[in-house]
Amino acid sequence: QVQLVESGGGLVQAGGSLRLSCAASGRIFSINHMAWYRQAPGKQRELVAVITSGGSTNYADSVKGRFTISRDNAKNMVYLQMNSLKPEDTAVYFCAAQLVHTTAWGQGTQVTVSS
Repeated sequence: QVQLVESGGGLVQAGGSLRLSCAASGRIFSINHMAWYRQAPGKQRELVAVITSGGSTNYADSVKGRFTISRDNAKNMVYLQMNSLKPEDTAVYFCAAQLVHTTAWGQGTQVTVSS
């Protein structure tokens, strides 16, 4: 099994930056893709960014040019650098790891962007 723990969320003014971190443990060699999702109150969970084991990335249109996902396979870490934050980015952010047969999820970290 794989366990994921997010950190780095908090309060920030519009235009500011935060970096989220996700630490993976357990059967980390089972991990292929890793991703960040977010869920705002009253809304569906949405995919924010995904990164493959080879480092290829994809982003939601709403965050392109502002967010950057990266991973350090040696440290079993994935990051989400969030710049030029907007109030609409306010959500709980979840780290996810795609395994061979299932997906592992972190507990989430709150990001609040004030206007």
